Amino acid sequence: MSATATAPGKAATGKSAPESSRQSFFGAHPFVRYAGIRFIVSIFLAIGVTLVTFILTNLVPADPVTAVLGEAAAADPAIVANMRHQMGLDKPLPVQYLLYLQRLLHGDMGTSAQTHNPVAQDLSQALPATMELALITLVISVIIGVGLGLYAALHNRRFSDQVIRLLSLLGISVPSFWLAMLCFYFFFYKLGLFPGTGRLDPTFTAPPQVTGMYITDALLAGDPALAANAVSHAVLPALVMILWTVGFLLRFCRSSVLEVLSQDYVTAARAKGLGSARITFAYVLRGALLPILTMIGMLFGGLMSGSVLVESVFSWHGLGQYAFQAAKSLDLQAIMGVGLTVGVIYITVNFVVDLLYGLIDPRVRVQ
Repeated sequence: MSATATAPGKAATGKSAPESSRQSFFGAHPFVRYAGIRFIVSIFLAIGVTLVTFILTNLVPADPVTAVLGEAAAADPAIVANMRHQMGLDKPLPVQYLLYLQRLLHGDMGTSAQTHNPVAQDLSQALPATMELALITLVISVIIGVGLGLYAALHNRRFSDQVIRLLSLLGISVPSFWLAMLCFYFFFYKLGLFPGTGRLDPTFTAPPQVTGMYITDALLAGDPALAANAVSHAVLPALVMILWTVGFLLRFCRSSVLEVLSQDYVTAARAKGLGSARITFAYVLRGALLPILTMIGMLFGGLMSGSVLVESVFSWHGLGQYAFQAAKSLDLQAIMGVGLTVGVIYITVNFVVDLLYGLIDPRVRVQ
């Protein structure tokens, strides 16, 4: 046999048959295949969210027709029958679910019984408000939480570590509604340093909507005074959410870094005489990055779901307050819209985190 003959199960290029088929499934690069599989899984998860949302909403012991018509109109059987036919409630549940999916594909989430607006329109106003707070909170929390967590782990069991751990414990333990009222009382009522409620002063009008986030839209419109006013309104609610988020992220980052510091490859890097800065950022922080990314994704999903108590205290008309009002008035269409939106947010965040996993650690994308 010729020395150049290929072994069984090998392609002409020297790659194994399974590896060749993997590369040709979603493209030549393994990351493309990895991202494609995660995207398909996310689509199925989104469909599952619509099914769960639909089933749970139909289990609620409330009549959506009464919520839409009101008690006076609901007393007329003819009006009720006509409305049930218009809403498709006179059809079997499987047919109702298929009609619900069809409406979703056209961007129709139904009409809110409380605001009498399309639910999609209400969410397009509430979601950017929550996103604005969530992004401010996440960026500042990651900088402070990861930085302090790394510092505390590198100074394990020293006085600075004990102080940082105590502060993080306080941030986690203090109830958010109590902290929100405390900040409202001192910084707004007593000191008058920051506005207490709303997203803008009454003397300002909302900027032309591009993203729905007032700070970003004001900057895009070239109005620094409006942007500054929007920032001042966001300070207090963001501060409350930052204190709570930093506490969780700091403790998790510290424990992840401590676990990596005990690994053999870190000991070997020190034995080679590498500088402490290089070991910290190239070995320790990179090794602890995957679990930290997971926690950041979970925290961002929670922030985007809306902090009901914080938004209520500061009259921040975001997703949390909209969900609270919908639940209080048994607005089933709005409840379904919020449930679907929150589910899609978590799916999207997990998808992005999975992609970052594949970019950071090549072992993940070839499994």
